[in-house]
Amino acid sequence: MDRIIQISQLAITSPGKIVLLVMDGLGGLPHPETGKTELETARTPNLDKLAEEGICGLSEPLGAGLTPGSGPGHLGLFGYDPFAFTIGRGILEALGIDFPLEKGDIAARGNFCTIDGKGLITDRRAGRISSDVCTKLCEELSRISFQGVKALVAPVEGHRFLLVLRGTGLNPDLADSDPQQLGVPPKEVVALGREGEATAAVVNSWIAKAKGVLAGHHPANMVVLRGFARLPHLPSMGESYKLNPVAIAAYPMYRGLARLVGMKVVDCGRSVEEQFATLSKHYAEHDFIFLHIKKTDTAGEDGDFKRKVQAIEEVDAAMPQLVNLKPDVIAVTGDHSTPATMKAHSWHPVPFLLHSPLCRPDDVAEFSERACSKGALGRFPALDIMPLALAHAQKLTKYGA
Repeated sequence: MDRIIQISQLAITSPGKIVLLVMDGLGGLPHPETGKTELETARTPNLDKLAEEGICGLSEPLGAGLTPGSGPGHLGLFGYDPFAFTIGRGILEALGIDFPLEKGDIAARGNFCTIDGKGLITDRRAGRISSDVCTKLCEELSRISFQGVKALVAPVEGHRFLLVLRGTGLNPDLADSDPQQLGVPPKEVVALGREGEATAAVVNSWIAKAKGVLAGHHPANMVVLRGFARLPHLPSMGESYKLNPVAIAAYPMYRGLARLVGMKVVDCGRSVEEQFATLSKHYAEHDFIFLHIKKTDTAGEDGDFKRKVQAIEEVDAAMPQLVNLKPDVIAVTGDHSTPATMKAHSWHPVPFLLHSPLCRPDDVAEFSERACSKGALGRFPALDIMPLALAHAQKLTKYGA
């Protein structure tokens, strides 16, 4: 039986409140000069106190050696098996910006990127162009037309945009054009089965036309696409866990993912301080609060060790605002590791702490990779996080007689 179905049969309503704080890309690797990770380098007295009073471990988003994308990483945190519930990145982007998807639409997440004279990618994010520039470029790309297929383009944020194909006979089983590395050309989009060959031809034609439109622009002179998908159906967290959940997330993709699993999504600011203030504002109305912090992941992907440390310290400074609300469960972790030394997501397990009056504290005295590796939870699958949180909030009944 599917894990989420098993949990849903035990879920009950209770007054308990759960806060899941996700610092995106939290896990790191030691800096070559200090031998300390970003989390070990950061000054985190408030998180350290929660770790000392709670129970800790290292969470594996997918399994040993497997590097997760943000979508699968978060699905695991919410208790959805990422291998059973596959969601294309394009759908998450579409939901995140409230794009009016229609039945049969295929969505893909796009990056504006930079290529050199040989057609090789030199910057996958086009220098992180502003959202204003992205909007203007999307307006130009929206003029590309095909007979029988509509190609709809919408800005998301910064260098990211959304491509939606609308027409009959389209198939989402396509490989990405984004090679996710530098010094190579964008890939040709290929069908993963014969049914997708016509759609692949349409996408490649669109990319060729987009390259022509962008030829005079710099640094955003090319595009790469990934995550082709149609809108799936997932059981909601309300149905599965008897929860009234809310998401506090600034970045569109995570807002989209939250909507997909049935969370209410509220407006919040960009700063850590504004996001924690939004949590306080909506705390009384909900019994599950998902708070997403993006800055840690962005700094890691940029290879900015110091900025990732600062982002962690910002979160720690805001923690008293959360702790003073006295939720029954505070769970703190990341959806994956993004070591600044790698400038990318990685397979390394993620530090995790759970704080609750009902937990059995271990000997961990600080929140860090090394300390959490000695915690009582050990190294465990991220799918266990929701059952642990629900149990400590007294939202699971006994199994069996």
